[in-house]
Amino acid sequence: KCRTGPLDIVFVIDSSRSVRPFEFETMRRFMMDIIGSLDVGPNATRVGVIQYSSQVQNIFSLKTFFTRADMEKAINSIIPLAQGTMTGLAIQYTMNVAFTTQEGARPLHKKIPRIAIIVTDGRPQDRVSEVAAQARNAGIEIYAVGIQRADMNSLRAMASPPLEDHVFLVESFELIQQFGKQFQDKLCGVDMCVEQEHGCQHSCVSTPGSFYCECNPGYRLNMDGKTCSPIDACVGRRHGCQHQCISTCGSHSCHCHTGYRLNQDKRSCSMIDYCSFGNHSCQHECVSIPHGHYCRCRSGFTLQPDARSCRATDLCNGVDHGCEFKCVSTEGSYRCMCPEGQQLQPDGKGCTRKTFGDGNGGFWAETPGHALSHFLASPWLQIQGVHTVSSNPSAPPPPPPPDLLEVSPHGTRVGLVQYSSRVRTEFPLNKYHSADEIKKAVMEVEYMEKGTMTGLALKHMVEHSFSELEGARPLSHNVPRIGLVFTDGRSQDDISEWARKAKESGIVMFAVGVGKAVEEELRAIASEPVEQHFSYSADFTTMTHLVENFKLNICPEEGKGVTEIRSPCECEALVQFQTNTVAILQSLTEKNILWVSLARSLAQMTARLEDLEKQIANKK
Repeated sequence: KCRTGPLDIVFVIDSSRSVRPFEFETMRRFMMDIIGSLDVGPNATRVGVIQYSSQVQNIFSLKTFFTRADMEKAINSIIPLAQGTMTGLAIQYTMNVAFTTQEGARPLHKKIPRIAIIVTDGRPQDRVSEVAAQARNAGIEIYAVGIQRADMNSLRAMASPPLEDHVFLVESFELIQQFGKQFQDKLCGVDMCVEQEHGCQHSCVSTPGSFYCECNPGYRLNMDGKTCSPIDACVGRRHGCQHQCISTCGSHSCHCHTGYRLNQDKRSCSMIDYCSFGNHSCQHECVSIPHGHYCRCRSGFTLQPDARSCRATDLCNGVDHGCEFKCVSTEGSYRCMCPEGQQLQPDGKGCTRKTFGDGNGGFWAETPGHALSHFLASPWLQIQGVHTVSSNPSAPPPPPPPDLLEVSPHGTRVGLVQYSSRVRTEFPLNKYHSADEIKKAVMEVEYMEKGTMTGLALKHMVEHSFSELEGARPLSHNVPRIGLVFTDGRSQDDISEWARKAKESGIVMFAVGVGKAVEEELRAIASEPVEQHFSYSADFTTMTHLVENFKLNICPEEGKGVTEIRSPCECEALVQFQTNTVAILQSLTEKNILWVSLARSLAQMTARLEDLEKQIANKK
């Protein structure tokens, strides 16, 4: 066996018409004998075969087969071309195609010898000198083997120097097998890595008449051609590593800083979530940091000395809250409170006496056949009348009902929404500041046609109408919010969800049905107790009787049998006291006049009785 190290060998076989069949069989035997002496394999010697005549045919390339059995099978399957002898064309193909890395040749920097063995029996029909020189300059070592009629000058023009080692002439095909053994010795030569001290640090590769040193994977050969140094794969580039690039045996790997773990992409890093281990014992929140974790309290709480538990912060004792009556600490904040019978001023700190009809509300009225939604919301709601809409839009409006509520920027705020198949805000809570303005705006509302989407209107009321953006006071001010829904028919969408959400959000809901309104839907809209929060009217012309009911339910202190306790020093109380006193005096005066009249009648009757007694006595 040839042990000189890996080679890249390409056989270039002449199969022109001058080569008789039995002679071609001898050439097959020659190739298989040479291959049999080689250590073939992907990392050892690679072999390719091409045949030529007037054209070139690739039998198998350097990357096709890596076992002798496969190579011999392919060689035995060759069918000669039997045409001209274009040797120059074959050398051109060998240089430009057969010895390329795409066809399986090892790169030149690996210093694997590239050997072409040309076997021919005739004179070339094209020029070979120039193309052979180009092939030799490209690093291809050419052996020229001529048989019988071969032209010696052409063989010498093709072969590499020294010519005595690379040019062979065989007198007949019968002698080629014997020549094969001689050629094998030339090709394999002496294993220079064995015969002398090579000095290679890692490995020695023998070539015909010489050797060279190679390094193991992950190392590079130094300038001395013998020693090796590790290849730092991270020098000059990070390979996409987010934190660190670590060089390992010519390759690399990404590493993360302490407290981070490498992600599945093997490049990026994520901080280790120490809180996810479940052993932090934090009462409120656990916060991960690169080297561990710490506990954090929610807003309004203070972390205790044990670094785990939390205690609420009493902001009323730590800030200048400015509350007129009382400060109440809440989680992370505080709010002011007023005594019973008083309410917070808009500044959220001062207190004023409650006025009649306090509350946030919503009016929902219907135009004929479709819903005109009026919502009224704000603190201390006092509406001084909302006109009902006549079933005949061209008829003059009926007289307004008695005033219910007082409207002012710091008292009641009123908004109005109309709905049908869609919802439209006519005016928000912060638009008008007097009852006259609201009455005028209501009368200017344009009638909407089409469907009755009460559920959609309730959704609009909850999400928009009672928002601070549209004028509702913050919930922290404890201002009642009241919604009044007026409808004259069955809703065309579901009302249950948004009726429930309205009540859950703190809106006191009143439902008023007119005409064909459905009692079941009205009850679903109304707050508890339902009987006090829904009403029904046969038509729009009889709705005025509902005003007193609203007055009693929205403003319960005006109900019958309720005694209002007022300070005797307040102006309204004094006026009321004066009015009550006048009424009592008038009543007493009327009674006194009656007694005087009775006394006069009695005196007259007594006088007449005395006269009668005297007359009887005289007759006796």
